[in-house]
Amino acid sequence: MKETIFDKFFNHRDYLIIQYKQGDLTKKEYIQANVDYIYKNNIKPFDKIDIYEKGMYNYQYYNMMAKYYFMQGKILNENKDDEKYVKSFIEEGHYYYRMKDKSTLNLLKLLKFKNMEAYFIKLNSKNLMGKLYEICLKDYDKAILHSQNYKILEILKKERVFSGDYKKSVIDEYVNVKY
Repeated sequence: MKETIFDKFFNHRDYLIIQYKQGDLTKKEYIQANVDYIYKNNIKPFDKIDIYEKGMYNYQYYNMMAKYYFMQGKILNENKDDEKYVKSFIEEGHYYYRMKDKSTLNLLKLLKFKNMEAYFIKLNSKNLMGKLYEICLKDYDKAILHSQNYKILEILKKERVFSGDYKKSVIDEYVNVKY
């Protein structure tokens, strides 16, 4: 049986997660390795999310690209000669986060908000407390989404998926590490 685009993408992601958890990669290196894979394989997001795999694929694509551009903006910000580029990298990061949220909502709608739970996560960052929430898709392995989008939050509340509780993230060892 031939390996699908999804198999390749998620197998590579799982491989990097294992390396990260074992301490072989820092969070910065993990993000960079994901983006390198995206560029090397000329990966593009799907226009239409009509199956779960496309939704998760898009979510991961946009999430890594957003983190990458913010990371690059932070690196450039340390070098005063590159100040003019910092703003464009940060704007690009915000664009990818908006696209991630759009993909998230499309995926949640596709799944009809069934068998999922959402809650605020406990964070080391005081700035993100009460803003960043986690969505666990219970029917799928390793299906954890994060967002700060208030529109999605309101929809999750309306659909009775959001509990309002503060819980430790399923991937706490990742979300509470700065990059």
